Amino acid sequence: MAAAAVLPASELLAASSNSKVKVALIGTGLRGQNHLDLLLRRNDVEVSSICDVDSRMLEMAKEQILKAGKKMPVLYTGDPYAWKQQLEKDKPEAVIISTPWEWHKPMIIGALEAGVKYVGTEVILGITLQDHWDVVKAAEQHQAHVMMLENVCYRRDVMAVLNMVRQGVLGELIHLQGGYQHDLREVKFNDGVHPYGHGVEFGEKGFSEARWRTHHSVHRNGDLYPTHGIGPIAHYVNINRGNRFLSLCSFSSKARGLHEHIVKQGGEQHPNAKVRFKLGDVVTTSIDCANGETILLQHDTNLPRPYSLGFRVQGTNGLWMDVNKSIYVEGTSKPHQWDPQKEWLERYDHPLWARWSKETAGAGHGGMDFFVVHAFIESVKRQQPTPMDVYDAAAWSAITPLSEQSIELGNATVDFPDFTGGQWMYRQPVFALNNDY
Repeated sequence: MAAAAVLPASELLAASSNSKVKVALIGTGLRGQNHLDLLLRRNDVEVSSICDVDSRMLEMAKEQILKAGKKMPVLYTGDPYAWKQQLEKDKPEAVIISTPWEWHKPMIIGALEAGVKYVGTEVILGITLQDHWDVVKAAEQHQAHVMMLENVCYRRDVMAVLNMVRQGVLGELIHLQGGYQHDLREVKFNDGVHPYGHGVEFGEKGFSEARWRTHHSVHRNGDLYPTHGIGPIAHYVNINRGNRFLSLCSFSSKARGLHEHIVKQGGEQHPNAKVRFKLGDVVTTSIDCANGETILLQHDTNLPRPYSLGFRVQGTNGLWMDVNKSIYVEGTSKPHQWDPQKEWLERYDHPLWARWSKETAGAGHGGMDFFVVHAFIESVKRQQPTPMDVYDAAAWSAITPLSEQSIELGNATVDFPDFTGGQWMYRQPVFALNNDY
């Protein structure tokens, strides 16, 4: 992506009305409402239409719009395929998709076929490996841009370490770790409606995520949510831009956590105590790269634990580990002693954060949500490629079906597809190279 002239923040966020980007939202659940909030803050965006099958979520979205004093978009609902009518009638410049995983592929391709040139999608890209190929081929066919809205790539500490990596502070990278280590037991049983209608009523407030997310834990065994960990790691080692994933091997532990949670909350006789969960409580995936780095990912969502993505970025001159919030740099740190990360991260704070920190106030997930939406909208305005493209989305998300395949084959090592068709050898890094967007 070519560098553009750096404009003052006030100009970028207060464009004239005739340059507003027309954005349609498909999915107004809690994640979609986060995106809606950020879009409503911008004077360079018109939210032209919103779509959801959940009337409660649509009402919540309408309240957001009214509170922001913005024009009410056209609403589409009442049918699981109302989004097709939305795309046909609205003809937006850009679409943001925040729906259950199994809808992402058809909605992305549907948007491209409707003539949309910019699609921002929540993770995951698709369910099967073929889904990923289908999205890549559709983006190529329509010469369109598909950006996975992976917000952790913009986390402040993650980006500071990216800055350190690019300045060679940690030396040549050797090994990296990350994952999704997040106790989701209450999330998977918080709606009052289990996917099978058994009436699980865990949690005080009903949200829509449990209606679909728990279903995957019942039927699938693999790394179901790899992108929080692999997205930043991919940027550190330039995946698809001079490097690529070569192969993958996954292991799964036994499944106990969700069953025990049901029994503790509802008793042995609760109908959900009979449900057999296929997803192992801890799924571990190893990946090797063309340039010789190794990567370890862990998916851990069914057991009691504090939240952590478990990052470890290790090179020939030192390493960062986010769990203990520490950095060690040979020749600067005291021998065999960790430095608290605070001073290092402040010294290497990424220029994007230094520039936009005020605009992140109130944005979700500590401000990183601002950056991912901002990058998407700025790409549309400038008619430039998104900083994370369809090849990135496919490579990160394909870890899920590949890990399922590896586990099903008795922990076999499986080849990683090259979605770029060999172009990874020639493509240059573009993500967060300056403080523009």
